[in-house]
Amino acid sequence: MQVKPTQPVWRKSSRSSQQGDCVELAALVTGVGVRDSKLDGTGPILRLSRGELGGLLAAAKEGALDL
Repeated sequence: MQVKPTQPVWRKSSRSSQQGDCVELAALVTGVGVRDSKLDGTGPILRLSRGELGGLLAAAKEGALDL
């Protein structure tokens, strides 16, 4: 029996702006997908492990990524 893979379910933050300036996340078989919501699913997907995503979020919360 062959199982067909399902499409990822993309979620946008409840804190996202109405202008669409945000990212969307989806659980993937190999980790987490991150994409730009402005591109309506046509742009690239950044694939991160759950640990990498956790590190990215922690760095952002600490202000380590501020420009």
